[in-house]
Amino acid sequence: MTVWLDVARAAAGVNVLLLLALGSVWLRNYRQHGARHTLGLLVVGAFLLVENALWLYFYVVHPAFVGWFVAADADVQVGMAMLCGLELVALAVLARITWR
Repeated sequence: MTVWLDVARAAAGVNVLLLLALGSVWLRNYRQHGARHTLGLLVVGAFLLVENALWLYFYVVHPAFVGWFVAADADVQVGMAMLCGLELVALAVLARITWR
């Protein structure tokens, strides 16, 4: 395995956990206040949760994808890992703002 595969797996896993936590806060807030922007956050969060769950499936379970990832050039591996990493940074900022 490569280091970049482990980085991508970890980032996708943390993204899933953050999205579940954020989704629970947003759902509770939407039930209390009914604000449309909170509903928007819930919808976007749900799509991101599905995306990251799918990435996690590919990174951990799908042998053909893991084989392709390991065989790919380093720039592809870094790029794939950085996409999950950048999303992690964005979700961390959103979590910080949400939990303040």
